[in-house]
Amino acid sequence: MATTASGTDYFTIEVIQQALAAMGDEMFTVLRRTAHSPLIFETLDCAVGATDANGEIVAMGNGITGFLGTLDAAVRDVITKYAKPGNIAEGDIYILNTPYEGGGSHLSDVSLIMPVFDAGRIVGYVVNKAHWTEVGGMDPGSVTTKSNEIYQEGLHFPNVRLCERGRMNDAVIEMIRANVRMPDMTIGDMWAGISALRMGETRLKTLIAKYGRVAVEDAMVKLLDYGEAMARRELKKLPKGTFRAKDYLDNDGLGNGPFELMCAITITDDEFICDFTGSHPQVTGSINATFVNLCSRARALFRAVTTPHVPTNGGMYRPLKVICPPGTIVSAMPPAACSTYFESAIMALDIMWKAVAQVIPERLSAGNLASTCQLSIGGRNPKTGDMWMMFGPFVGGWGAERDHDGGRGQFSAANGQTFNVPVEITEARYGIEVEQYTFHTESGGAGEFRGGNGVHLDYRIVADTATLGTGIGRYRYPPWGVAGGRDGTCSYAKVIHRDGSEEIYGKESRIPLVKGDLVRLSTATGAGYGDPRKRSRARIESDLKNGYITAEEARQTYGIEGLDVSAQ
Repeated sequence: MATTASGTDYFTIEVIQQALAAMGDEMFTVLRRTAHSPLIFETLDCAVGATDANGEIVAMGNGITGFLGTLDAAVRDVITKYAKPGNIAEGDIYILNTPYEGGGSHLSDVSLIMPVFDAGRIVGYVVNKAHWTEVGGMDPGSVTTKSNEIYQEGLHFPNVRLCERGRMNDAVIEMIRANVRMPDMTIGDMWAGISALRMGETRLKTLIAKYGRVAVEDAMVKLLDYGEAMARRELKKLPKGTFRAKDYLDNDGLGNGPFELMCAITITDDEFICDFTGSHPQVTGSINATFVNLCSRARALFRAVTTPHVPTNGGMYRPLKVICPPGTIVSAMPPAACSTYFESAIMALDIMWKAVAQVIPERLSAGNLASTCQLSIGGRNPKTGDMWMMFGPFVGGWGAERDHDGGRGQFSAANGQTFNVPVEITEARYGIEVEQYTFHTESGGAGEFRGGNGVHLDYRIVADTATLGTGIGRYRYPPWGVAGGRDGTCSYAKVIHRDGSEEIYGKESRIPLVKGDLVRLSTATGAGYGDPRKRSRARIESDLKNGYITAEEARQTYGIEGLDVSAQ
């Protein structure tokens, strides 16, 4: 039987690798089932993973795409900061949300990291990251468009010990409790993250006890090498050259903008290089993203065009190189505001997508909603005085592909394995009622294959008062078509006051609401692929029957007359 250099047979290596994958799934389940916030246990705004002793990812569960690419950065930040021998001890748990370093996103996204030891030696790390609904800051829910520096956005954990040698740091926990608006929910989410870490530690130690440390470390090495080999094999199949794209972020939430993002992707047999040189400098408002998160988005694109069906590990990213000078809107430096970073980060992924979609149409669609379409509505329960906060990403349309229509009512590429919060949970926990949740027929996304429809989602305020925050991208610049396909529609939020007056928003905070007001979110329709006049009559008739387009659009855009409109 074939063995590795250290004598471990390859059947055992495969068994251990599959056990590592199962460990990631189990950690994810523990985090989901023990979390207090619907944003985690329903939306799944979280991610889990495990690394080797050097901080390279060897296991992951499902989760937010933008998080998965930052987990190893959080671990490496621990390794670097506590590099002195003996500084990292068994039973330690580290807490980190610094955007500019291993955290990579914004202060609401909190990473917890735990080393796993065998006989006094670090074998690996388990890690998770989750969006805590409240970490303090100037606005309820800790996500704001009004901040102009990081200090206004909430508690800042600069990679400190939450637990030292098995003993919890009660001072840190009390600091958290004293500085957030919903302490029970926040502390509950913290304990959920710790529970997931301890499950991962237990499973990894069980593997070591069964197969031995050498075999487990061999399996990790082979897994990383396999990921690299698969990525390089697919990289050689891609078209070679340099492909460019640019697009615009509409504003920063403070009235400034638009801001240009530029990307050049160079593909060789050995490297996949994403260069953002020339992008706009970091801005005053809170849409700045950091280099760690830019690298995470580049990983998502690279995996999409090389190894989308291979379980993720750090080895597959070895051919990837990301270039961006410090201090741009996607490589921000302290003390830049980062609260709504996700809109710049998603746009960075989208322009990388745009740069190569024309030359890799078998892997990539036309432009999608490219936004979380974030809404936050909050208030206080008049009976108890307790605060409630509805927060979340929302769905819209995906771009069409060269052989089929785009997905309808899907989350953006940055959200990954994310779900809606059910209407029942929304109405039970918050001072709002859901009056409408439907695909809209705003004209856009036409093509031989159509972009997927966006949605209309209506929230009626039933609390006496509430406040609204919006963090919506593609408010002015729609998703982009391919090969003659039409652009999609833009996203926006509309407030219809009880007196009948209306206001439309893209990025805004602290919008006052009263009982009877209605908040309508309208999300983007994805862009089309190919000439609309080539779309088959059968498809158009089906669109009309299902309410995806109007009879007028069928005539004006697709040139089809005499359709049966009785179904409308």
